[in-house]
Amino acid sequence: MNPEPKMQSTSYRVALGGIISSLCLICMFLTGIFPVLYITLPMIAGILMMIMSVEINTSWAYLTFAATSILALFITFDKEAALLYILLFGHYPVTKQFIEKIRNTTVRIITKLLLFNICIISEFYITVKILGITEFYEELCKKGGFFIIIIMIFINLICLTYDYSLKGMLALYFSKIKPKLTGYR
Repeated sequence: MNPEPKMQSTSYRVALGGIISSLCLICMFLTGIFPVLYITLPMIAGILMMIMSVEINTSWAYLTFAATSILALFITFDKEAALLYILLFGHYPVTKQFIEKIRNTTVRIITKLLLFNICIISEFYITVKILGITEFYEELCKKGGFFIIIIMIFINLICLTYDYSLKGMLALYFSKIKPKLTGYR
């Protein structure tokens, strides 16, 4: 009877999930303290979900994401930042692993952009219709259709930049952070 390897034991999974959840929730809480980082901090929290995914598996990452999403709604002062985390930046780093399996580059990029746009438009709709934060919506209505197109292009560029940076962050994690945490080189 062999004991489970250290990295696959249930206690390791639960402990890592707790640590990742805590760090994600700290990021989300900080959006209320540093409002200028209301987009950046949910992105960082999403990167932590990617670590959970590669260290354990996607199921545990999605479970951790679900738990942190629910808790983020309660502890985050900036509900728009919580929505960005829940609808895009929290799940995308895990979902990206499945999208990257698409061999055709054009189809893969279109899939990413489609997912980004569905998530961003959903976040915008919920922000305006449910949360009642209408200032940005009113400004868009005043500026007109051309301005909306420019904003959507800019948002898509941000999302593609985030997608690209996830590769670099994963490489950084494996080359610099993980060896220091585990003591292995």
